[in-house]
Amino acid sequence: MPSPAGISGSDAASLAIKTVLASLEDSKAENIVSIDIQGKSSLGDYMVVASGRSHRHVSAVADHLLKALKDAGLGMARVEGLASADWVLIDSGDIIVHVFRPEVREFYNLEKMWQAPDLEEETLH
Repeated sequence: MPSPAGISGSDAASLAIKTVLASLEDSKAENIVSIDIQGKSSLGDYMVVASGRSHRHVSAVADHLLKALKDAGLGMARVEGLASADWVLIDSGDIIVHVFRPEVREFYNLEKMWQAPDLEEETLH
């Protein structure tokens, strides 16, 4: 993810995860979980999983997050699944965000797949 001017890489990642979590909480996403995947995957530094109550809520959560990332100067994120709004993936570079409808989230169970033996690395928000 491109760093905003004058911000180091680690500070940019910290700003990005704070921006993502604040946006998800503001838009009333449910069961927000962040998983630190640094050193475990080249996909990014964090994976965030959240739920929306309906197709419309999932779509609204994703739209709100995209605007928050843009407003914070964190670049353009890649988005998949917004049209169906069952599972929306937002890839902002260092942070990958999955927003699911609850039954879709339960089916794929990404948290279990990425869960580390050390449960302190997974944070429920």
